[in-house]
Amino acid sequence: MEQAWVLKLRCVDQPGIVHALSGAVVNAGGNIEQSQQFASGDTGIFFMRIEVSAVNADDSFEERFRILLAPIVAKYGMQWELTRAGRRLRTLILASKATHCINDLLYRQRSGQLAIDVPLILANHTDPAELANFYGVPFEHIAITGEADKQKFEDRVRQIIAEHSIELVVLARYMQILSPELCAELAGKAINIHHSFLPGFKGANPYRQAHARGVKLIGATAHFVTTDLDEGPIIEQDVVRVDHTFTPQQLQQLGQDEEARTLRRAVGWFAENRVLLDGDRTVIFK
Repeated sequence: MEQAWVLKLRCVDQPGIVHALSGAVVNAGGNIEQSQQFASGDTGIFFMRIEVSAVNADDSFEERFRILLAPIVAKYGMQWELTRAGRRLRTLILASKATHCINDLLYRQRSGQLAIDVPLILANHTDPAELANFYGVPFEHIAITGEADKQKFEDRVRQIIAEHSIELVVLARYMQILSPELCAELAGKAINIHHSFLPGFKGANPYRQAHARGVKLIGATAHFVTTDLDEGPIIEQDVVRVDHTFTPQQLQQLGQDEEARTLRRAVGWFAENRVLLDGDRTVIFK
């Protein structure tokens, strides 16, 4: 589709929503290429994502569509967003020492498999610098040894967001806890990744802990960042079976593969406007 847009929305579930939106698309001179919807029985909220193309190559389609949407949005009290399909999302990557998630994100971006644009990687260790240089992405390092450094780091995050019009912040194994203030500022726009062991292990050497306990499932969870550590709305999860023959090093390698894949899917869905919040849960239109 040469000219295509994605409309995602949420509002209180009530009759007439789909009919009204379909009429607006047609009257604007558009065609619905894809439509997905979900009505939550728990919250009473209606969610929808539609891909719309202009029937004719007309640069005024978006303006007409927005004008026709205005009364519908007002009538149903919608929260909505209209974006050009395929547009790359301005994304800031935060990192520490690990580079497996960064490598996957940057490779997918370069190969055209991930609709993001990464103007900068900001880390509290220098380990990712070589990889950033390989992909030609600017890299900055701010060491964190105390609260003053943490404040400096987070202030720089805010500056980068403003300077580069950042739309998504990805914590690609960034091993620092964000302040409640920054979490609030990034609500719904920051994605974190962490390992998921069954049972769970925290602290130092989680893979050795998992090996010692003989875990049979390891995986990863990608979620929105909130003030509750690693407990934000879940976007994607994946697991893989293991057994007693796996060494701690093999468990770590397998776990890192799952982290990279899980984070990539979460970032990709977000970039394509497929993720909508439903309280503490997410609605994912795949």
